[in-house]
Amino acid sequence: MELIRRYAYARAGLLGNPSDGYHGKTISVIIRDFRAEAVLYEWDRLELVLSQEDRSKFRSIRELARDVRLHGYYGGVRLVKAAVKKFVEYCDAQGIALHDRNFSIRYQSTIPRQVGLAGSSAIITAVLRCLMDFYGVAIPRRVQPSLILSVETDELGIAAGLQDRVIQVYEGLVYMDFAKDKMEQIQGYACGVYEPLDLNLLPPLYLAYDPRIAEPTEVIHNDLRGRYRRGEPAVLQAMQEFAGLAERGRAALLTRDWGEFSRLMDANFELRRSILRLAPDHIRMVETARQCGVSAKFAGSGGAIVGICPDDDAFERLKRAMQEIGCVVIRPTVRAEE
Repeated sequence: MELIRRYAYARAGLLGNPSDGYHGKTISVIIRDFRAEAVLYEWDRLELVLSQEDRSKFRSIRELARDVRLHGYYGGVRLVKAAVKKFVEYCDAQGIALHDRNFSIRYQSTIPRQVGLAGSSAIITAVLRCLMDFYGVAIPRRVQPSLILSVETDELGIAAGLQDRVIQVYEGLVYMDFAKDKMEQIQGYACGVYEPLDLNLLPPLYLAYDPRIAEPTEVIHNDLRGRYRRGEPAVLQAMQEFAGLAERGRAALLTRDWGEFSRLMDANFELRRSILRLAPDHIRMVETARQCGVSAKFAGSGGAIVGICPDDDAFERLKRAMQEIGCVVIRPTVRAEE
């Protein structure tokens, strides 16, 4: 029996987010400490196996309510079902014939949910990799992020940008340009310009998260998108500034100016705070980290932060301070095992 096992990893947005959904520029890095896994094998009927996140048994009514707040009413199986549908539509549009063998597919994930580490897109990416292998379909790498994004935006109505899907497809460290004049239509999908960067240019990072204060991305981004579409001047200006931070960050990395990169990360958070109402607990994470003398910004939409911390003594101080407010702190793994 053919068994296909594929992974996709968490990510941290280092600069420019959330401008990826607004014709901006970003820099993002893969976090290999957490991953989504999809397993596909040939089966007599097509079957989507429910995971723990799709459970219907709970210890209490309050546990059920919390589960719905974090995962919605359909858990992660909706992501799998939507990914399969979009894959079929892609193949039909490209005139790719699919064989008639059926399969069973299941998924699981160690990515902390709803803390801004791109757990949902990781599930879709892992599923897409399984489908490509099972059917022998080679989707161009530059197209894959846009196809993955369409699973969430077109099928599920989730507000999102390309950044997470680009880094999860390309992996490593990537500078991304989504400016209108850089976007290109490929096989019917809008694709940006993606530049992989040498991971050796990256300074030592830390990542901290608190799953107790998780908040779905759409809570933040749906309102922001509406303000952008209405042409709110502060939001339009901020998106240009986010893009500028990423552009300057790329230059800082190429010259190994880690001090400048650290300042830009702080500026990214302050710019975000200037246009959005942020959860007090999320702000406290950033401020606690900064009191330890390190930079700090959201890794995604909130619930996790990332920054530069090259000094081991400072990292130990940071761990103690963040643990006091209930956060987990790690030195993220950004390189694949040799």
